[in-house]
Amino acid sequence: MLDYLGLESDLATEERMIRDTAREFVDQQVKPDIADHFVEGTFPTDLVGEMGELGFYAPNLSGHDLPDVGERAYGLLMQELEAGDSGVRSMASVQGALVMYPIHAYGSDEQKDRWLPTLASGEEVGCFGLTEPEHGSDPSSMETRAERDGDEYVLQGSKTWITNSPIADVALVWARDTSAEDSPVRGFLVETDRDGVSTDKIDEKLSMRASITGSIGLSNVRVPEDNVLPGVTGMKGPLSCLTQARYGIAWGAVGAARDCFEVAREYASDREQFGSPIARFQLQQEKLAEMATQITLGQLLAYRLAELKERDELTPQQVSMAKRNNVEMAREVSRTAREMLGGNGITTDYSPMRHLANIETVYTYEGTHDIHGLILGHDLTGIPAFE
Repeated sequence: MLDYLGLESDLATEERMIRDTAREFVDQQVKPDIADHFVEGTFPTDLVGEMGELGFYAPNLSGHDLPDVGERAYGLLMQELEAGDSGVRSMASVQGALVMYPIHAYGSDEQKDRWLPTLASGEEVGCFGLTEPEHGSDPSSMETRAERDGDEYVLQGSKTWITNSPIADVALVWARDTSAEDSPVRGFLVETDRDGVSTDKIDEKLSMRASITGSIGLSNVRVPEDNVLPGVTGMKGPLSCLTQARYGIAWGAVGAARDCFEVAREYASDREQFGSPIARFQLQQEKLAEMATQITLGQLLAYRLAELKERDELTPQQVSMAKRNNVEMAREVSRTAREMLGGNGITTDYSPMRHLANIETVYTYEGTHDIHGLILGHDLTGIPAFE
C-alpha cells in the first residue's frame, strides 16, 4: 500500500492492529460484494453487527466499555473503511461521530446508559437529522420545530439526505425549541418507531449507491423531555458533531484515493500495449507520480490533524482545510485512475469509477467544497462572506 514517506513505520502497536483489522475486514467482507451492492443500490446491512463486534463505532470515545483509542488510530480506521467504499465509512462515521459522539458529549447519564452500548455493538443504528429540504449549507435557518407540551415536546418538520435513516432505531434530530426565548437549536433523541415518524428511503441515486440514505418526517411526534440532550443549546451542538465527522472524512478520502492508485498501478503493470506494459510509458508514469504525490500530501495533512486533535488544539477551520483538500484530491485521483484503466475502468470489475461516483457526494456533504473555502476565507481575513 502506498506510504511513500514511511508514515506508518511510526505507528504504535495498537494503531497497527486497528489498521490491519480494518484492512482485513475490508478485503474479506467489503470488497468481494460491494460492487454488486453499488449496482443494486443496497447497503450491506449484514456488516452492521460485525463492525460493532470489531469496535468500529466511535472507538475514540471513552467510558461505557468504549475502546478509547487514539485519534490517529481512529483516522486509520476511517481510511481503511473508505478504501472499501465511502458508504461503509459513512455508516460507521454517522453512527460514531454524529450520533454516539453527541450523546457522549452532551447527553445525560441515562441517555448514555441507554444508547451508547447498543449503538457501539451495532445492535441498534442511529442517524443524524440536520439537513432539510430547503436548508443545506445554511442549517441555522432550519424550520423543524419542537414545542413543549407539559413534560413532552411535539416535533414538526422534515430532514433529508440522512444517512442510515431507513434502518435507524433512533434519530438525533436538531430542531428549534419554540418554547424557549429566541428558539434555540436543541438535540432530540427520537426513536423511529414513534407515532408520526417516517424514514423513507431515497432511491435512484447515481452516487453513494451502497449507502442507505433517506429522509426523516416528523408529524406531531411526541418525545419526553428526557429525550432532549441537556448539555448543549444552539448551533454549537450540530456543528461540533460535524467537526468530528469531517475529521474522519479527511482520513477516509485518503483511503479511497489510495485504493484507486493501487488499482491503477497494478493495471498499468499488467496491461500490455505496443509490446510492453503501459507502465513503461512516460505519460502513465507521470500520472502515477502525480497521484502518489497528492495522496502523500493528503496523508501528511491527516496525520497532522491527528496530532493536533490528540493535544486538543484542533480547530474546525483546520478540519475544513483537510476535508476540502483531501476530498478534492481523491476526486482527481479517482478520475485519473479511471482514465488509466481505459474502457475497462467503467466496469464494476475495478473500483476507481465507483470511488469517483461516491466522491462526488463526499465533495458535497458535511459542508460543500465551496462552503469550506468560505470558512477558511473567514478565518484568514476575519471577514465572513456568508453573513
